[in-house]
Amino acid sequence: MSGKSPLSMMQPPAQRPRKPASARRRRRRWPILAPLAIVILLAVGWVWLWYYAATVADRTLAGWVEREAAAGRVYSCGTQSIGGFPFGITARCADAGAEIKNTEPSYSIKASSVAFAAEVYRPTRLVGDIAGPLTLAELGRQPIVSADWTRARVSVRGVPPDPETVSADLDVPHVDRIGDSGGMLFTAKHAEFHGRLTAGTPRNNPVIAATLVLAAAAAPTLHPLLADPIDVEFDAVLRGFKDLSPKPWAVRFREMQAAGGGIEIRSLRIAQSTVIVVGKGTLSVNADGKLDGLLPIAIVGIERLVPLLGADRLIGQGIDQLSGTLGSAAQGVDALDRLIPGLGGALRESANASLVENLKKMGQPITIDGKPAIVLPLRFANGSIYLGMLPLGEAPPLF
Repeated sequence: MSGKSPLSMMQPPAQRPRKPASARRRRRRWPILAPLAIVILLAVGWVWLWYYAATVADRTLAGWVEREAAAGRVYSCGTQSIGGFPFGITARCADAGAEIKNTEPSYSIKASSVAFAAEVYRPTRLVGDIAGPLTLAELGRQPIVSADWTRARVSVRGVPPDPETVSADLDVPHVDRIGDSGGMLFTAKHAEFHGRLTAGTPRNNPVIAATLVLAAAAAPTLHPLLADPIDVEFDAVLRGFKDLSPKPWAVRFREMQAAGGGIEIRSLRIAQSTVIVVGKGTLSVNADGKLDGLLPIAIVGIERLVPLLGADRLIGQGIDQLSGTLGSAAQGVDALDRLIPGLGGALRESANASLVENLKKMGQPITIDGKPAIVLPLRFANGSIYLGMLPLGEAPPLF
């Protein structure tokens, strides 16, 4: 036992100094306080992110409004608010209105409300819901048209003033005329439009893909072909625009003509109860702003389609001339029927059948959806439209 006395060996062993109780409590609290601190920091960061994204979304919406104003479409709000915290951003406009000043005459549009929403992570993509009814009137006058729907949604993506995608979706839309001559102008089960940039940039030679879809659409006052519900699928590519800066469409189509661009119809399908039309082709714009081009189309039910396209009108014109040579004060079928009952109708039916047979001889037979069809050229010549040798009418000039 060297170096130790018996007395020292009898003493209790030395004890290590103990930490204060407050230090032990701090050590036990740390596993609880650390997650709480992280949650608080994340909450503060999320609030900052939401307010930053809300500022970007508000600035983006204001940019689109300014862009529209530069194009002659001025928007207004009765009251405006922004909210949606914490997971989204919503800007709501009650008593929304617009003045369309780039047309002649100018128009005003009013809607109950418009609400635009954006995601925190994508504040430059705005999705808007429009509450109807919407009314259209000439500036300073009473509304002439009213539109409503069960849901109307529009969306735009991009940083103003350069849109990248634009779309609109409507469920059960209907448009009605207001006043003494009121009546339904258009109705559909569903309607949607999508436009997106596929090449170039919004500021340099943009190429635009456009898609239109209509389900069970009807517009009996516009054309006899649209009296019965019709389904439409249209997909086209527009080339030749200089840029997408705010400007009238007439200016855009002038740019298209100058650049040698055109409208490539990649697919067209029109389906009715007894008629189907399928086709594709390319149209160009000539120096007079009129359409030129050729679209081979396949038609199921041509014998039912031809009368709806205006063949009766052409036949009636011939009957008018014939009735005039007979010295009748009246014109058309009625004049011939007064001479020989049923003569006008029989002549019309005979001419119609003859026209259909001639068109069938011109075309190439194929099948569409398992049904017999005939392929015919739909030709645009300086704005005039022909189906085979049958003139259909005139397309309005684009500028």
